[in-house]
Amino acid sequence: MQCDKNPQKIKNMFNEISGYYDKMNNLISLGSHYIIKFLSIKALDIKPNSMILDACCGTGDFSKIISKFYPSAKIIGLDFSAQMIKLAKQKNPKNVFIQGDCTNLPFGENEFDYITMGFGLRNINDRTKALYEIHRVLKNGGKFLHLDFGNHNKISRIFNIIVPFIVKISGKNSEHYKYLLASKDSFPPPDDLIKEFESRGFKLLKRQDYLFGTISAQIMYK
Repeated sequence: MQCDKNPQKIKNMFNEISGYYDKMNNLISLGSHYIIKFLSIKALDIKPNSMILDACCGTGDFSKIISKFYPSAKIIGLDFSAQMIKLAKQKNPKNVFIQGDCTNLPFGENEFDYITMGFGLRNINDRTKALYEIHRVLKNGGKFLHLDFGNHNKISRIFNIIVPFIVKISGKNSEHYKYLLASKDSFPPPDDLIKEFESRGFKLLKRQDYLFGTISAQIMYK
């Protein structure tokens, strides 16, 4: 399946799956996705009173973890999908969430100490523009955490068998999950991503792999 990343189609897809997105993530990962998100955020070593942008925030998992363990942090969550933002607000009533486009961030230069993005960059049609915007609004010395699927290994291929089965028995939209699997398989592996990030002005601080490299976090700094 080809990955049609037309922005309107991506927005519509996430609006449609938002109501069962968390439940499906829990089923597919057996709950491990939340632990991995926590570990990747912990590696950021967030300082008190930091300004944080959670880009492609989805239903707000990153924001919830950061708020719990770093209560003095000021967090803004941003997502393309209005329905995802609605759920994120319910999950994190004390945080600020706005609907927006990562390729045209509504912020000035050098505003954030940290920017997090989990399982979102691979759904953006113009990655170059998104990375430019992330670099622009990140402070000098600030950190950018990117978390997503990693190497295309045997475990990654197991997802391609398990996910359609879970989706089928759950009665959810199989076409949406076909796209999500295709986007995973066509996304650059971590080594290539790091080179791409570095070509956009970032420098690698740390890389952490999970589930034998199936999931990977790259911490870059400006």
